[in-house]
Amino acid sequence: MNPYFLTIALALATPAIAQPPNQVDITECRAEEAAIERDMELARSKGQMLRRRQLAEALAALQARCETLAPEQSRAANIERLEQEIRELRKELDHAEDRLRKLKSEAN
Repeated sequence: MNPYFLTIALALATPAIAQPPNQVDITECRAEEAAIERDMELARSKGQMLRRRQLAEALAALQARCETLAPEQSRAANIERLEQEIRELRKELDHAEDRLRKLKSEAN
């Protein structure tokens, strides 16, 4: 085999081989992100706030790993996510307080 051919073949193949091992597939990241967001919405609709918070943490970790968001957007997204979580928890608390008031009024 011609050594020059081998050198050229290796030079052409090197860019494909030289990709960083931790480089992630954006398509795969977006699919995982969408799946987690669907699961979060399902957990929210079922009132599973602990599960939703766990999924939010998993989503944040995935976004950090995939680097799908710029740092400013990531920070803004985290703030928005926390604000939404607070709104949902307040709704839950209001609902629980209403149920408590009803139970107390029924007992009297």
